[in-house]
Amino acid sequence: MSALTDLVILVPFCFFLVALIKFLYDYLWVPLRIQHLLNSQGIKGPPYKFIHGNNHEVTKMKKEALSKPLGLTDDILPRVQPHIYSWINRYGRNYLYWNGIRPELVISEPELVKEVLKNSENTFPKKKPSIFFSKLLGNGLLLLEGEKWVKRRKLANHVFHGERLKNMTPTVIASVETMLEKWKGQEGKEIEVFQEFRLLTSEVISRTAFDSSYLEGEKIFAMLKELSIIMSRNNFKTRIPLINKLWKPVDMLKSEELAKGIQDCVMKIVKKREDKVVNGEADSFTCKCIS
Repeated sequence: MSALTDLVILVPFCFFLVALIKFLYDYLWVPLRIQHLLNSQGIKGPPYKFIHGNNHEVTKMKKEALSKPLGLTDDILPRVQPHIYSWINRYGRNYLYWNGIRPELVISEPELVKEVLKNSENTFPKKKPSIFFSKLLGNGLLLLEGEKWVKRRKLANHVFHGERLKNMTPTVIASVETMLEKWKGQEGKEIEVFQEFRLLTSEVISRTAFDSSYLEGEKIFAMLKELSIIMSRNNFKTRIPLINKLWKPVDMLKSEELAKGIQDCVMKIVKKREDKVVNGEADSFTCKCIS
């Protein structure tokens, strides 16, 4: 009985020990080794910090930058990407920083940038997007690789053919004229141009992609906006995969709900268009969803 009791205690302890060693290997040994190897090749950067990497520093610098007023003649880079601006000045045009435990090599020398862009995707694959980034962009061209990318690119080429874009011109003009007419009624008043152009973009996309008005797609754009806000505030938060599977934070649950809502709304608009074509109320399937 004593031997059985010892075994019952020993087995969980061994599992815990293996998990701890694996955790320390992934979150401490590997990052420090990569940092040492790149430092020996002349690639410097902010030092790795356990689990979080440099994410806390990035968040702090962004908060400080956004808290200061921006003049019309000020440089935009220190405002929108203060960490990149600061680290380029400190460590040089090419440097290494840590997004959690993921090393990211930043290059800003034109010749090296050309080299990356010229090479095949197998040499420089796209980095794995965050959960929130994937929810926002879906299965679009920006995230796809290989055969899937080729297939979607062909569809995109067909949709954005010159003749098709010419056919969209009257719709774009009509949307702009509607906006300008609304502005005439607000003469002498202050207009929030950013909001107006956001609405204009949404209106144009709704009419050209879905053959509907902005009002019909308003719910989609509202959910996209909310999803982008969630993504931006989680951009530099470090997450441990196992913990995320056991316990999902509020933002992750909300992003899943929004992504499903967007998908359902888009499919509803597509189905409505299909019914119009089947019933002879429309000439063709103008809805072309790339994502």
